[in-house]
Amino acid sequence: MTSRERFLAACAGSPLERPPIWIMRQAGRYLPEYRELKARHSFVEMVRTPALAVETSLQPLRRFPLDAAILFSDILVVPEALGQPYRFKEVGGIAMDFPLRTHAQLDRLSAAGVGDRLSYVAEALRLLRRELGASTALLGFGGSPWTLACYMIEGGGSEDFPAARRLLRDDRSFFEALLAKLTEALIGYFRMQIEAGADAIQIFDSWGSLVAGPDYEAASLQWIRRIVAALPSTFPVILFAKGTAAHLAEQAASGVRVLSVDWTVDMARAHEALAADPALRASGRRVSLQGNLDPALLSADPAAVRSAAQKLLESMHGRPGHIFNLGHGILPDARIESVAALVETVTNWRY
Repeated sequence: MTSRERFLAACAGSPLERPPIWIMRQAGRYLPEYRELKARHSFVEMVRTPALAVETSLQPLRRFPLDAAILFSDILVVPEALGQPYRFKEVGGIAMDFPLRTHAQLDRLSAAGVGDRLSYVAEALRLLRRELGASTALLGFGGSPWTLACYMIEGGGSEDFPAARRLLRDDRSFFEALLAKLTEALIGYFRMQIEAGADAIQIFDSWGSLVAGPDYEAASLQWIRRIVAALPSTFPVILFAKGTAAHLAEQAASGVRVLSVDWTVDMARAHEALAADPALRASGRRVSLQGNLDPALLSADPAAVRSAAQKLLESMHGRPGHIFNLGHGILPDARIESVAALVETVTNWRY
């Protein structure tokens, strides 16, 4: 079985002798070759230049026998394609060119032609598909409408995005008009990624936890559901929504094939809950789980990583449909020898 076949079988919930493994935010500052490349090119330049995006995407796979590659890109390419550019500040993270606050600004955003403006993403995926061949899975990705809206409304990064939450509460018509534009753009963007060779799409609902429980459907999940419904019915869509374990059943009913959970979730209990969910049982659908090692562990020594990974693997014994991953993105202080220990532990594991 090739790595690609293993990954797709796990997405379908098939029993396997070991789970496939890839790592969220695979490329990054923990790799010296990434830091060397970043010293010569800005992050945005690396994202927009297909050859650089491919080189960065391949760096982790040259070191580790991962089962899937994920395209090096950024979720904020979609707001930029709509008409709201982004940049990275020298200190303080992400900044949009302007905070989205007025109807005039909203009216100037256009989902028409987003695919053309993001053609560099499609080109990078096609190049990466050729480099990987048929043996390794290839993932595309994008942000959820709610998560993208948080950055767009706030005008940059934030710990709790108060402007976005206020807009959701005080001006629902503005909010829904923005989310409708984002949803339309993301449907086209994901279709383009599928046509360019992606084997799966991961949707990052990174700020879903900021929405009060009763509002999660209106603020985020209904828009994700619309996106999934507009994509090919058999195509694997992975949903990562940090801090939203209370909504696991509703997320499973959204049509996604895989739920990626953060490190605070008990994977075995989550698997049991999904297996017992009446709606899923009635539909006959299987929803796989991805995760969920604490990314902070990768700054520890390799022995600690091996022990934690083995414990997680043992907890999923007899529970098919598991993709091994971190419970969030890999951190800049991750130790290469600890990443290697993690990948070795999983790839050598047999249930």
